[in-house]
Amino acid sequence: MPQFATTFGSLSSTVHGLVVSTILIPAALSSFFGGHLANKVGRLRGIALGAAVFGIGAAVEASSVKLGMLIAGRVVKGIGEGLFLSTCVVYITEISPPRSRGTLASIPQLLTTIGVCSGYFTCYGSVSIASSASWRIPFTLQALLAFLFTLSTLLFLVESPRWLVACGRHGEAMKIWEELGIDAAEREKIEEREAGELPEQVKVADLFAVFGKENWRRTALGVFLMGMQQASGIDGVLYYAPLLFASAGLMSSTAAFLASGISALLIFIVTIPAFLFADSWGRKTSSIVGGSAQVLCMFIIGSLYAAGAARWVVIILIYLFALAFSGTWGVCFRVYVSEIQSPKTRAGAASLALSANWVVNWIIAFTTPMFLARSTYGVYFFFGGCTAVTVAVCAVAMPETRGKSLEDIDESF
Repeated sequence: MPQFATTFGSLSSTVHGLVVSTILIPAALSSFFGGHLANKVGRLRGIALGAAVFGIGAAVEASSVKLGMLIAGRVVKGIGEGLFLSTCVVYITEISPPRSRGTLASIPQLLTTIGVCSGYFTCYGSVSIASSASWRIPFTLQALLAFLFTLSTLLFLVESPRWLVACGRHGEAMKIWEELGIDAAEREKIEEREAGELPEQVKVADLFAVFGKENWRRTALGVFLMGMQQASGIDGVLYYAPLLFASAGLMSSTAAFLASGISALLIFIVTIPAFLFADSWGRKTSSIVGGSAQVLCMFIIGSLYAAGAARWVVIILIYLFALAFSGTWGVCFRVYVSEIQSPKTRAGAASLALSANWVVNWIIAFTTPMFLARSTYGVYFFFGGCTAVTVAVCAVAMPETRGKSLEDIDESF
């Protein structure tokens, strides 16, 4: 936005990447400890604390008068996001019955696409405002939504009964199981598996249990999948969509934001059937098919830029890439990484995997504008190559989990 440049000055590609990516390293660090915090204080309090911190960071951004203040706000937001995001998926995984776990655990991804879509169209609507309100309004809305999420989490949601069982609070857990409609046989299996986990599961200092003999393979798989999810280039596309569309021929800010908003709207639309049928499609099949489609899109985009031809086709392929990701990897990876972990390490391993996601996300966000400034096509071949490697690993080392209880999945490892 030109109004943003008026307030903070024109940013070089390096500073631009640094400002955008500042949120990610704090998120990676706080996410590493977020699962252990959730083990100690409970899933809901962990989520609420992270959301409140995120809201404070967004409020700082909205009131920024100097670039340093904006960066500080993004650091605070990153800490909050790292605390609540991985715990959200763990919480949903733990309260969901096997028959619908994939669908329910995909809710965060569906809401993420709604947020991305809303964000682009909010910026499209505010970019015409002549004052700094054009970029302050989106941050203000973020802060309000974060505080609303904090309150609703504490007032309206029930605690994870699996966490309550691990803490020895069986009476409370039983009431919640009945509210959630989990049958007696499933409850007995959970009680038997998790009732004895209290000494290890709530120990904040036990940060390295995820690398134990029984857990290291699934921890490594989760870390790899979540890291390579970002190496596919999805957030490079989402963060810099206006820049990418401008390089493809849409030069005005309004046109670029409109094209970005359309891509976000398409992502949201394709996420709906992916969300509804998450338990009808196998996790492994979805990962391989979706990844193959992403590889194809990225290699074709790189080839077109290298040849200097058919730039309008690039816009279509960016749309197709985002659709393929959102309908497959965006939905299934976070669910899969959480459900393959053992009861003792689920929160910690899921948090570590999300930390890897944030670290790679930071690398992509920081380097993408510098890549694009030096080569219009090399970055697409890089993203496509990373995705191809991930597809191969999924084909060889990814056990199917669809329709299985968490306890049955645990036994399979």
